[in-house]
Amino acid sequence: MKLERTSGILLHPTSLPESPICGGFGNSARVWLNELASSGVGVWQFLPLAPTDSFGSPYSSPSSFAFNPWFLDQNDLLKEGFLNNNIEKYSSKNDSFDKRVDFQLANAKVKFLRSSLVDCWDNQNRTIQEEFEKWCSSQFWLDDHSIFMELKIQNNDLPWWEWPDKYALRDKKELAIWKKDNQKELLGHNLLQWHLDRQWKLIRRLAKNLGILLFGDVPFYVSKDSADVWSNRSLFSILTNSATYLQSGVPPDYFSETGQLWGTPVYRWSRHKASKYRWWRKRISRHLEQVDFLRLDHFRALEAFWAVPGKDKTAENGFWLPSPGKEILGLIKKDCSGLLPLVAEDLGLITSKVEKLRDDYELAGMKILQFAFDGNLDNPYLPENIKDENWIVYTGTHDNATSLGWWREMDQDRKEQIRQRFGDYENFSSWELIRIGMETKAKLFVAPMQDLLNLDDSSRLNKPGTIENNWSWRLSRNDLNIKESLRRYGDLAKANKR
Repeated sequence: MKLERTSGILLHPTSLPESPICGGFGNSARVWLNELASSGVGVWQFLPLAPTDSFGSPYSSPSSFAFNPWFLDQNDLLKEGFLNNNIEKYSSKNDSFDKRVDFQLANAKVKFLRSSLVDCWDNQNRTIQEEFEKWCSSQFWLDDHSIFMELKIQNNDLPWWEWPDKYALRDKKELAIWKKDNQKELLGHNLLQWHLDRQWKLIRRLAKNLGILLFGDVPFYVSKDSADVWSNRSLFSILTNSATYLQSGVPPDYFSETGQLWGTPVYRWSRHKASKYRWWRKRISRHLEQVDFLRLDHFRALEAFWAVPGKDKTAENGFWLPSPGKEILGLIKKDCSGLLPLVAEDLGLITSKVEKLRDDYELAGMKILQFAFDGNLDNPYLPENIKDENWIVYTGTHDNATSLGWWREMDQDRKEQIRQRFGDYENFSSWELIRIGMETKAKLFVAPMQDLLNLDDSSRLNKPGTIENNWSWRLSRNDLNIKESLRRYGDLAKANKR
């Protein structure tokens, strides 16, 4: 991946301010991009743009190909005539909506917009309707996605393996009858995705005009309760009775005696190989239509993955199995005309084979400054050990504490050992880590927006292993430091020739 020396900010669209319920693909995103450009920031990084699970996580999505309908901007739809002018604007009655995303309210907004768009559809001119129909016919994933989402609604949000067998097992005759009886409902789901696609293309065009690169993210595995697995069961470790016979996770380590059990099905690589990895290539291609470059989460599983027996409750009894990463990356590189715009999420216990796979395809890896200061002079995350450019350096990621929270959790002995690295040890702020990251040789430095505002852990986006208060943090316009923090960040980037 070719990238100029630059800087970026990590902020998911849900966290954007000045929009009802949560940020989205409308004015809040346009304002944000213009603020980045005026500050001299070159990259906007965000999490997967897919629909979330019930806990708000975009890493456990019901669809690998769809956009999260929470992002659809009602004001833009009104201006373009896709909604009636007399329609009530759907917004939160809660004064605290700009501090946290209310998932229940966000889903209610989607339901409201879906039915409203359908009600107004017959009034659209034929040219627009033909444009929509042409788009739908070009999206190979759309039919399965919309059927899956509507069947979930009609089955009280139960997972697909608890639906009636005729739907769970995709009986062609029964599904054809059901589709005929639910045309209006399916139209609603299709319209949501079309409008999201239209709105994001405008955001992408604006970013390009402003000289800002969009940095996306794709999970390695997909949720069992997803349109992807439901419609392609043979590609995953799913038995004919819908049970999972192998599940994903990582082995026991220093942090966890029982490992981490993620529970998603693993890939049946032999089936993927038979189709020349068509599903994987289409998935990556779909994401690369939306962004300039893409972080591949859990990259190490492209070399080998930890497979856990389907009925196990911990990851202890798993075993390593090989992955065809070399074949997949080779084909994706060919699809991308010889240039792979991918970033390897290579955190954790990484082997030399994983490093070789990353380096053979010249993928940038990740360095996290919060992992650097353990007293080990050989620590690969130490700034002085980042000796070449092909890295992306972060203060922390969406899964880490904020940098202020990290400092406050650190024991006093460790603080004393690294005090000489910080200009103002007594009054530590996130900017101490930001400064260190900016000065590294890495071609890209990225900080979460929370660190620019020196926020504590109450503003953390996600704490792995927990389900409370994750994925819901929002940037508040009441914080008067936003523009000043962006300006300061841009000035620091410029001083470091970024």
